[in-house]
Amino acid sequence: MGDRHGGMEPCMRAPSPWVLRFLRGVRPAGTMLDVACGGGRHLRAALAAGLTVTGIDRNLEDVADLAGRPDVELVEADLENGSPFPLAGRRFDLVVVTNYLWRPLFPALLDALADDGVLVYETFALGHDRNGRPVDPAFLLGPNELLRLLDDRAVVVAYEHGVIPPPPRPKIVQRVAAVGRAHRWANGEPMPLG
Repeated sequence: MGDRHGGMEPCMRAPSPWVLRFLRGVRPAGTMLDVACGGGRHLRAALAAGLTVTGIDRNLEDVADLAGRPDVELVEADLENGSPFPLAGRRFDLVVVTNYLWRPLFPALLDALADDGVLVYETFALGHDRNGRPVDPAFLLGPNELLRLLDDRAVVVAYEHGVIPPPPRPKIVQRVAAVGRAHRWANGEPMPLG
């Protein structure tokens, strides 16, 4: 989603292990929303897991190869221009956001989370600016900020703040996984660890 948020990702970059870890919490044949989908690394992982996917980004050039598939919807939209969220009223079994931060979007993300859905968010935190972009504090999370941006519609099942080692440079990130209140992990079924 542009240089302010860490630069464009290469198309074939591997999916985040954090996203893959919580993919197992999504119901079989569920739906996924990938916000600021970039090159589609998480769209592709979800497709391989049997999900129907929706990717949204202001530039869909790097996922053009997915266009036209019956299990893929691509939405070109600038999420930061003040327009209404283009998928308002729709809900997804998995909502994924990585390497992107636009704080005003959080209410729409929580609205898009199915009652038994999974939200997986991972992006840059303060201190990352010593290692590379983004360097603007507006696009770096403060201490515990991801936790504060969630509301009572979501139950946090995992949270981390730390360093992901190279290659090519270390990344300072915060990441959270949360589930809707009707999800089995919010209602007594233990979530697999590791």
